[in-house]
Amino acid sequence: MQRDFQLTLRMAISFFALTMIYLAFLSFIAIYFGLGILPIAMIAGLMIGAQWYFSDRIVLWSTGTKITSKEEYPVLHQIIENLTQKANIPKPRVGIMASDVPNAFATGKGPKKSVIVVSTGILRILDKDELEGVLSHEITHIRNRDVTIITLASLFSTIAWYLMQSSMFSTMWGGYGYGGRQQGGNTFVVIIVAGIVWFLSFLTIRAISRYREFAADRGGAYLTGKPMNLSRALMKISGEVKTAPIPQLKKMEGMNAFFIIPAISGETIARFFSTHPPVTERVKRLMRIEQELRNQDEFGI
Repeated sequence: MQRDFQLTLRMAISFFALTMIYLAFLSFIAIYFGLGILPIAMIAGLMIGAQWYFSDRIVLWSTGTKITSKEEYPVLHQIIENLTQKANIPKPRVGIMASDVPNAFATGKGPKKSVIVVSTGILRILDKDELEGVLSHEITHIRNRDVTIITLASLFSTIAWYLMQSSMFSTMWGGYGYGGRQQGGNTFVVIIVAGIVWFLSFLTIRAISRYREFAADRGGAYLTGKPMNLSRALMKISGEVKTAPIPQLKKMEGMNAFFIIPAISGETIARFFSTHPPVTERVKRLMRIEQELRNQDEFGI
């Protein structure tokens, strides 16, 4: 199972671009409000350090994931053990997310400190072969280290988003009385700049996320040698997600960049800016890999 160097290059370029955007944004804040570069840099460093240390814990906590033992889910653990041996990476911890919405994701700061999570819903609808296809996809994410990059990259976008939101709130409920007009003008500038930063960050993250899903599908297909198992799983999960109750989907939307299939309620702007490529396109690519593997078997390549 060869490393996807195109994915690695894309992640490096995208992360560099995000870093430049982030530094430019911090410089603007420091100069515009007269805070100085050093205090802003210290705050940014602390935030990034906290994100690095707590990122996987936050993901597990926000999804209500519980780490499980092999005694509790022997089949699930055995499949993951077999796949990680093939992929030549350490076996990750295994978590269960109590949700009827079928989904799965991987998180962690590297192959040695990773977690694969599946929902109770996905265990309900998939057979063993289809589950293996999904888990091979998540193990490829860990092997490619794109989980680490997407987690850190999301920090830049999140900071800009919350600053934009807080500035808008301040404008709506403040800005009146003495000096209110000047304060309102300053806040408006912050909203515009934060909005630009968020949008540029979002587009970059979206590009990383969409390509990494294709890469994980491809890597997972070659890992098992059975692309159609993953294909059937994707179609099953997608069908169930479309009919899942909206309140359940809304609870999960914030984690869409991590999931194998995004949980989109249909009532938010998220459906216009999906972090994942269409399932139909993913299935087509898996079918091409299936044909390629068949040809290799036929001609003994």
